[in-house]
Amino acid sequence: MKPTGSEYSVRKSESEWREALSPAEYQVLRQAGTERPFTGEYTDTTTTGVYSCRACGAELFRSDTKFESHCGWPSFFSPLAGEAVELIEDRSLGMARVEVRCAACGSHLGHVFEGEGYDTPTDQRYCINSISLTLTPTDSPT
Repeated sequence: MKPTGSEYSVRKSESEWREALSPAEYQVLRQAGTERPFTGEYTDTTTTGVYSCRACGAELFRSDTKFESHCGWPSFFSPLAGEAVELIEDRSLGMARVEVRCAACGSHLGHVFEGEGYDTPTDQRYCINSISLTLTPTDSPT
């Protein structure tokens, strides 16, 4: 896990982030909030494509790693590349969790959990807020 305070390739002041993001996006992406379960735009989406950070546009996940976890948020078993996200220990709720942030801009995406028994190649569940993502569909082969 990377320590907090890493240098990010995308840097903005808090006022610039507030201008660029809606209040709900800012609350999740920049203040580590969480959207309500089963309300996000991508919770049940099966569209083929690439999920990017809504704050900076960095590519994070592919639809072929998305799976149905029935947890209320989009779930992926692996990020796009090892360096696409950073993992940070989170003890904010009195328990140890692992926060997932965009490695390019440091925005909060969600949390990753292990050992839950899902039938995935990694036995990991990247539980990601829909509001942290933008899906770019890929064209279907003709």
